[in-house]
Amino acid sequence: MTLVVEAQHLQKRYGDFVAVEDVSFSVAEGEIFGILGPNGAGKTTTVECLQGLRKSDGGELAVLGLDPRSESEELRRQIGSQLQESALPDRLKVWEAIKLFSSRNPGGPPWEHVLEQWNLAEKRDASFGSLSGGQQQRLFVALAVANAPKLVFLDEMTTGLDPMSRRVTWDLIRQIREMGTTVVLVTHFMDEAENLCDRIAVIDHKRVVAIDTVDGLIEAHAGDARVTFSTDLPDLSFLEALEEVAGLDRNGRRVTVTGHGALLARVAVALDSHGETPVDMDVKRASLEDVFLNITGGNVT
Repeated sequence: MTLVVEAQHLQKRYGDFVAVEDVSFSVAEGEIFGILGPNGAGKTTTVECLQGLRKSDGGELAVLGLDPRSESEELRRQIGSQLQESALPDRLKVWEAIKLFSSRNPGGPPWEHVLEQWNLAEKRDASFGSLSGGQQQRLFVALAVANAPKLVFLDEMTTGLDPMSRRVTWDLIRQIREMGTTVVLVTHFMDEAENLCDRIAVIDHKRVVAIDTVDGLIEAHAGDARVTFSTDLPDLSFLEALEEVAGLDRNGRRVTVTGHGALLARVAVALDSHGETPVDMDVKRASLEDVFLNITGGNVT
């Protein structure tokens, strides 16, 4: 496994204010790696330090084998970036923006190819200010990858978009990874992280408090899943004997089974083996939002 980002005990202070206290994680080549956390947790400062836009005050950093503190110019030629507050002059045309970014970051395909690749040819003469929110984000993605980078940082790029534009942007992010580019995605949207990310680092109070896959985080931090169904079977002790079952509650015909792992499958198979196939079986799986609330204590501001 090749690591393209390595951060060990990253720290950043502004006088007495601690922006990042202790952040450690690594990103493997080809991943979509998510950084999730409440506002003010230190997410943006972390990725700005990794890009060499801010100098960290402590810890060890390596991005594409380079030190962002001393080799920032070389690093920025090899990465792409879409910052949290990205903007362009309203009168700048789409083709002008792509040509400009391509010329400043040589090494990628011709700017005309970038225009076609990201389905912006029909908007080539449109001004930035006339684009919809989704079209602007498509342009920002094109600018971020104009130099064919090995690694792209995307910071809360779907904030303020309508649901359809968000879904289109998700497809663009997947397309970046399909091109062979590693993606570091900063977000505070649970569904976005759950749908896109291979692994996620949760940052809270300036520290990394958990790192894992979505399933791993849910298993470790989100509590039990619940399977509910109706049955006339008088004895359900065979369900309580299942390894995945943590508890069983019955109210008349209605039964709720709590547990972990492949709970739904094991309960369904066990019921079927006893001649019962409930048509109203339902499962409530814990989500990444449950993980977030449990880890951060509901700190969403």
